[in-house]
Amino acid sequence: MLSRRSLIKQSALLAAYAASGFPTSWATSNGKGKFHIGACDWSLGKSSDPAAFEVARKIGLDGIMVNMGSESDNLHLRQTNIQEQYIAASGETGIKISSIAIGELNNIPYKSDPRTEQWVWDSVDVARNLKAPVVLLAFFGNNDLRNDTAGKKEVISRLKKVAPHAEKNGIILGIESYLNADEHMEIIDRVGSKNIKVYYDFRNTADAGFDTVAEFKKLSKDIVCELHMKENGFLLGQGTLDWQAIGNAVYEKGYYGDGWMQIEWAMPDGAGTIESYQHNLRFLQNIFAKTV
Repeated sequence: MLSRRSLIKQSALLAAYAASGFPTSWATSNGKGKFHIGACDWSLGKSSDPAAFEVARKIGLDGIMVNMGSESDNLHLRQTNIQEQYIAASGETGIKISSIAIGELNNIPYKSDPRTEQWVWDSVDVARNLKAPVVLLAFFGNNDLRNDTAGKKEVISRLKKVAPHAEKNGIILGIESYLNADEHMEIIDRVGSKNIKVYYDFRNTADAGFDTVAEFKKLSKDIVCELHMKENGFLLGQGTLDWQAIGNAVYEKGYYGDGWMQIEWAMPDGAGTIESYQHNLRFLQNIFAKTV
């Protein structure tokens, strides 16, 4: 157990870290710039583990999306001492904490389990402390919203309650799901907060049976907060998505979001993580080399 002195010291360090503000290279004031490329820590084999920073450094990534943890560790990123470890690892490696995710919502659903309301509320504070502008709320598995009117209604109700907290702290809550653009927009409109947005994944949209580029174009460029880039079981460029069309759509819309895109699940079975993600990084750098 941490001593009171240690807790006070860590809290002071976190406060100083947060007070320094979001770096302008992460999200510029006018929303323009070059994209930064990171990866999800779980895709690097280091979910909720500060060791992900060193893996990301070896790959050459700009940052990582950090999973808050699981039920078994009580979503440990909520603990001040764990946040301290992440801040230290980021400083030592030069790899930024680009965004936060609550992957456990796929198992313990936000649409029905009362515990998750506190998790989402706390994620805003975690993101503020770690200077990560976006929190991904996952809606897959047990949390899937497709054909679930009651579930969507409950999610809207819960987001309405937490949205003012997100607004006050300058944090975006991003919905990632198999829903189409119109369904996402309906949820956002009914919540009525500028801090509730869509976390867009081109592969998920295609897997749900939709035209991934057309769906992306339907969404306002200001509604999408961040991007996942993946080809489940394949390197980027070796699956079925038309990545040139995706790149063209991003630039045609003038989309920038928070300036980050995250590589997720883009390697064949048995392939090496470092080599696969170096390929994926180069692939995205070639497509998204321009300033938006």
